[in-house]
Amino acid sequence: MTELFTKILEAHEAIRPQVAVTALEHSPILSRQLGCNVLLKHDHMQPTGSFKIRGATNKIRLLKTSARAAGVLTASTGNHGIAVARAGALARVTVTVYVPRLTVPAKLDAIRAFDAEIVMIDGPPFEAEREARRRAEAEGLVYISPYNDTDVVAGQGTIGVELLAQEPEISAVFVTVGAGGLAGGLGTAVKTVNPHVRVIGVWPEASPCMLRALEVGRIVPVEEHPTLSDATAGAIEPGSITFPICQAVIDDCVAVSESEIAAAMWRLADSEHLMVEGAAGVALAGLTRLAAAHAGRKVAVVICGRNIGLDNFIAAVSRVR
Repeated sequence: MTELFTKILEAHEAIRPQVAVTALEHSPILSRQLGCNVLLKHDHMQPTGSFKIRGATNKIRLLKTSARAAGVLTASTGNHGIAVARAGALARVTVTVYVPRLTVPAKLDAIRAFDAEIVMIDGPPFEAEREARRRAEAEGLVYISPYNDTDVVAGQGTIGVELLAQEPEISAVFVTVGAGGLAGGLGTAVKTVNPHVRVIGVWPEASPCMLRALEVGRIVPVEEHPTLSDATAGAIEPGSITFPICQAVIDDCVAVSESEIAAAMWRLADSEHLMVEGAAGVALAGLTRLAAAHAGRKVAVVICGRNIGLDNFIAAVSRVR
């Protein structure tokens, strides 16, 4: 964990100014409703609309000259692809993004806005990852994993450095978990700076891949279902570096239903005037479920992304209105 934390600290300095230090703001309304001192980490306000810009920017900056000239490939359900496309555009690196065909249209539009090439793959997100890796290996190109890459995880970990610099007295951090890049990086930073802060991992019940791995002690196949948290959907690669990292840094785990995610999205819109995507709602849904256990304490919730179209947002929150 010490080596990864060193990489996180290096990234924390090196990715500026391409990556913003996002605000950590107290929410009086949520604090009153939930009985905790609630702080929202607004990483949805990054230039690409999600935290993924951190890891993508860090990875692109570390590419060798030959890799930059050849271009890179990645796979994504949207946010990572947008982030790599933006980092590549700024560094003049050609980017190709493999996406599952059911990727949210708003995210596809954002990828195209940075002139990246999109390759659509029929099948689940894992199929897009596998095909992108296959082509990268065949053509000798760099494949930028959304999570299974130390440089990417280190970039995501910069959010943890920011959190504790902004508010050292946090008792817990609620973070949405997909394949573990954000939770692993953030958790490493937080636990290294202050081991007493609890890292609470939150999953959609419909896609609990890392949760099942943590429960059984190894990465296993998991049946997934459609979820509002499309950004966290997808299987974890065998041997992924994020699994042992998450084992080391996640203290508590909670899975939330689709109705709880929708309610959290609506709560953020109603109380904070924020229109966020499902993955961001997951973390707040986790706090809502566990609020009684954190009564009176100072807790942070990572608002990880905002890349959702208006029609999809309305459809999601209409479940609870």
